[in-house]
Amino acid sequence: MVQVLVPKERRSGETRVAATPETVKKMVKEGLAVAVERGAGEAAYFSDADYETAGAVLTDAPDWSAADVVLKVAPFAENETPKSGALAIGLFAPHGPLDRVRRLVAGNVSTLSMELVPRITRAQGMDALSSQASIAGYKAVLLAAVHLPKYLPLLMTAAGTIKPAKIVIMGAGVAGLQAIGTARRLGAVVEVSDVRPEVKEQVESLGARFIELPMLEQESGAGTGGYARQMGEDFLRRQREIVRDRLTTADAAITTALVPGRKAPTLLTREMVESLRPGSVIIDLAVEQGGNCELSQADQEVVHQGVRILGPANLPATLPHDASTLYARNVLALLLHVTKKGEMALDPEEEIVKATLLTHAGSVLHGPTAERLASEAGS
Repeated sequence: MVQVLVPKERRSGETRVAATPETVKKMVKEGLAVAVERGAGEAAYFSDADYETAGAVLTDAPDWSAADVVLKVAPFAENETPKSGALAIGLFAPHGPLDRVRRLVAGNVSTLSMELVPRITRAQGMDALSSQASIAGYKAVLLAAVHLPKYLPLLMTAAGTIKPAKIVIMGAGVAGLQAIGTARRLGAVVEVSDVRPEVKEQVESLGARFIELPMLEQESGAGTGGYARQMGEDFLRRQREIVRDRLTTADAAITTALVPGRKAPTLLTREMVESLRPGSVIIDLAVEQGGNCELSQADQEVVHQGVRILGPANLPATLPHDASTLYARNVLALLLHVTKKGEMALDPEEEIVKATLLTHAGSVLHGPTAERLASEAGS
């Protein structure tokens, strides 16, 4: 019987948990033995009693030597050491610091990195990036609303009319689309910029205006798997020129543009920030990958010439209950994909597994990460 461990997350500010009582119950039904560290779900408002009722065994401290599978949210800390041959499923930041990857290889830990789940129909239920990005897009609008010195909706009162706030959203991926829907439901006027012309229909279906970029007629920014691709500096410069005119009348800007494995493109320069009116707000959702705004800083509030710039690095953790509910379902779907009748059935050549494996059998299987390691070793 496969022994599954759900430890408490120890990264600062991480309130999510990789399994909920709902998913634990399903694991047990599938013949898996589940151990949950006491307090693992406390920050997400899942009690130890609920885990126990679902069939988990509560443990005061993680028994790494007994766990065949470890379910995580954040990467392992230095003092978290799964046993050799164990499988770990979590958000292991394959494009992040290489020291973490080296420890996994040295420990002979197989890792399925949730960031690498392919965007194909069969893997939709495993797509943690999308489930968490949706939460981030929703919360970004609420943050903007809280920090703006005005209403979002149009208001007609006995004292006169209040015009609706105008929000410019840059990037119409999962986070951007959720931000559009949330801002529109709150009554804001929304304009959207994206390098993929095919998202225009989705943007307009949500009631927003798509900012036309004439250069897209010659060069689309669509990449693989629904992501945008890295655009050249000349393209980005012309995009910034067009968007800058919209920002002069905007009350808020929300940036969501990410390119997998690369530094986030700079969409808002210092000059563009200075074109916004005092009291305006910028929410930069790409701050963990360098940020879309030149002036944003991770988890800091920056005020520049009256413009407030927020760079929250882990917005899903601010809605831990629902973020954990969705993430745990993503993890469960992947776990059940690699286990059958309570036993491991990990096939490194199967399409989803092959795309998602970061490390396995003492090697790095993710091509870009392996290339980074080789490059660093050769320099």
